[in-house]
Amino acid sequence: MKSTIRYTLTALTLALAALGMTAQETSTSGAVSRRSSRDRREAATNNNGISQRAQGHFSSANSSLSDADTQWMRVIYRNLDLEKDSNAALYFPEEPIEGQENLFRIIMRLLADNQIPAYEYLDGREIFTDQYRLAVKDLLDRFYIIYEPAKGSSEKNPRFVIDEADVPSNEVLSYFVIERWTYDTRNNRLRPEVEAICPVLHRAGDFGGDAIKYPMFWVKYSDLRPYLAQQTIFVNDDNNLPTCTYDDFFNLSMYRGDIYKTRNLRNKSMAQLYPDPEDRQRAQDSIQARLDNFEAKLWTPTREELAARAEQANPAEAADSADGTEVAATTEQPKQNRAARSTKRSKKKPAKVKESQASRSSSATRSVRRRK
Repeated sequence: MKSTIRYTLTALTLALAALGMTAQETSTSGAVSRRSSRDRREAATNNNGISQRAQGHFSSANSSLSDADTQWMRVIYRNLDLEKDSNAALYFPEEPIEGQENLFRIIMRLLADNQIPAYEYLDGREIFTDQYRLAVKDLLDRFYIIYEPAKGSSEKNPRFVIDEADVPSNEVLSYFVIERWTYDTRNNRLRPEVEAICPVLHRAGDFGGDAIKYPMFWVKYSDLRPYLAQQTIFVNDDNNLPTCTYDDFFNLSMYRGDIYKTRNLRNKSMAQLYPDPEDRQRAQDSIQARLDNFEAKLWTPTREELAARAEQANPAEAADSADGTEVAATTEQPKQNRAARSTKRSKKKPAKVKESQASRSSSATRSVRRRK
C-alpha cells in the first residue's frame, strides 16, 4: 500500500515537473519570437527613426523618369553664401534649440553615426564611388575636429561621438551645390534637382588675416533627403513657425547662389573662363536668363505676345508709331471732306453742261426758222 502511494506521488511529481518545463519552454520561445520580431524592426529602422521603406521611397522618388524621357540636361555649380538672408535658414540656429539643428550639424551627426557616406572633394571632378569614399576618422583628423569612439564601434561599423561644442558649425559659412537641370518630355517641364552638397569651412590662419575657404567633402543629396525631410525650419522673420523642411527648401529652390561653374568640355570654372569680374557677371546672368526662359522658348508666341514684346523692347518707337497714326488720322479727315466736296461738284457740272447744250440747240433751230 505504501509503495503504491509512493509510486503515485512520484508520478504526479514527474508530471508536474514536465508541465512546468513545457510552460517555461513556451514562454521562452514566445520571448525569443518577440525578441526576434523586435530585432527585425530595429534592424529595419536606424537610430534616427528612418525606416528602410522611407529611404527607398526618397531614393526612388525621382527615378520614375527614364533616359528616354530626358531630352536636355545642364549641370550648374552654385555657391550659397550663408550671410545672405535667403540662405540664413541653413546656418541658424548655431546650437541645437528645441530639437532644431542647422544643416551642418545634421550632416556631421549622420557621418559620425555612419548613416551616410562622404566623398572626397576633387577640384574640378565629382566622383561618387566607393573608391573616393572618405573614412570619417580621416575626415575628422583632417579638419581638427575632436571626437571619441562610440559604444559598439568596430572596424566594419565605425561610429564616433562629437561634442556639440566641438562641431565647427560657426565656421561653415557657405556651401557648394550641384544642380542638375533636366527637361523631360513626359511632363513637358524643366526642373532643377540638387545632386550633391559640399560644406565650405571658412577658417582664419594662425596669424589672422582673411579667412581661407576649405571645401570639406561631398554628400549626395539622395542620401541626405530622408533625414532632411524630418527637420522643420522657418524661413521668414515675419512668421517664426517652422512651416517647411530642409527638403522643401532645396526642392523648391528657396536658396540663392551665384553660378561659379558649369559642366563644360574643358572643365574650367567661371573665374578661369572669364577673368574679368564684369564679363563673369554678364556670363552668369546670361546662363541664368537662359535657364529661366527655357520653357518660354519651347512654344510659339502669339501675335499679341509678339506685339507686347516689341512694345517692351522699344517703347519710344511704339509711342512714335502711335503718334504717327493719330497725325495720319487727323490729316486724312480733311482729305476725305475735300474728296466729298469734289464729288458733289462733279455731279452738278454735267447737269449744267446739258442745260447749256440744250439752250444752244434750241437757239440754233430758232435762228434757222427765222431765216426761212
